[in-house]
Amino acid sequence: MAEFSSIGLALILGLVLALFLLRFFSRQNHKNLPNGSMGFPFVGETLSLLKPHSSNSMGTFLQERVSRYGKVFKSHLFGSPAIVSCDHELNMFILQNEERLFEASYPKAMHDILGKFSLLVISGDLHRKLRNFVVTFTTASKSSPRFLKFAENLAISMLESWKGCKEIDFHKDIRKLTLSLMVKSVLSIEPEEPRALKILDDFRTYMKGFVSLPLNFPGSSYSKAVKARTRLASTMKGIINEREKEKVGLISGDFLDVILSKRGILTDGQIVSVALDILLGGYETTSTLIALIVYFLGHVPKAFQTLKEEHDAIRKSKQAGEPLDMEDYRKMEFTKNNTSFHPVGRIKKTRKTVMPFGGGPRLCPGAELAKVEIAFFLHHLVLNYRWKVKEDDFPVAYPYVEFRRGLLLEVEPAKEELRK
Repeated sequence: MAEFSSIGLALILGLVLALFLLRFFSRQNHKNLPNGSMGFPFVGETLSLLKPHSSNSMGTFLQERVSRYGKVFKSHLFGSPAIVSCDHELNMFILQNEERLFEASYPKAMHDILGKFSLLVISGDLHRKLRNFVVTFTTASKSSPRFLKFAENLAISMLESWKGCKEIDFHKDIRKLTLSLMVKSVLSIEPEEPRALKILDDFRTYMKGFVSLPLNFPGSSYSKAVKARTRLASTMKGIINEREKEKVGLISGDFLDVILSKRGILTDGQIVSVALDILLGGYETTSTLIALIVYFLGHVPKAFQTLKEEHDAIRKSKQAGEPLDMEDYRKMEFTKNNTSFHPVGRIKKTRKTVMPFGGGPRLCPGAELAKVEIAFFLHHLVLNYRWKVKEDDFPVAYPYVEFRRGLLLEVEPAKEELRK
């Protein structure tokens, strides 16, 4: 979660790898640089990289350059020289050898938009320290009855809101659900509170400019994203100040309590950045993974049927209205093995080429928590609804993932009443 997943991670991970490689090659003789093009002054090849394309392809930018220069090539992206790797084995080697052979680095523009203490841009001892806080919290939350109950109740509530609807904007709904869950888990804010809605709006603006040409002028996507990040940080600081004035201590039991207990170890800026990283990862990446799974399930009836049979068996083993628990999750073998990666139904082809949760020190610390959330949602979805995807709707990489029509689904209830 906190260090991103799915297609959004793929691009960020690619940029990380590009900059890892740039640092490595810069220490060598410049004659050893791979072939490629630096593009236009300042903008380089960023505009070509950001050109929208179907998310089930590499896109024209990578396809043309791999064909022309090979799987590793030089470029100029987001205001900085870069070396891009489309080689899976090399990418895994880089991820496993960070801080030994390779050093993480980002252009200044990315620091401005992510914050200087984001888990994505820091490295070394500080990265390990902040990441450990996230791992401790997410590991505990994964099996926490409080988290599991809220995750399941949110899923049930969302599905019940579809009653009487023939068509729903799924991507919008699932983004609201995932952020609501994270806002509750991290900050103990209820989804219907005005602050939760404000955070959701700012995150939408933030994501639209998260990976964009770093032109900081009024009205640009980049400028809007930087301002949205500033507002999010301000909101977070306000919540921290309230928490301290109320002397809540560890009563809430959320992530903010956990990290505030380390106040003497972490600065305010570090606390804010880590909390925002968790919210961002839990909001954008988890919602995108769920949306992609639902999209591909709509196109792979056999996978849907197998998934439904697994969850039917789990539901039949429980009393009416009995909530799911970790023992149920452990029984979801097909769910865990076939819905953690993109895309469903093509997993055997993509398992070695897609790394939705990163790798090495950059392995997402919230991956297991995200998988539990996804599995609980799918449990109620496949038991209670059938859906059709619009023929002209499909995922598009901007490079973050959107759907051409917002993933509009034609939905109808299963023959039985909603089963909880």
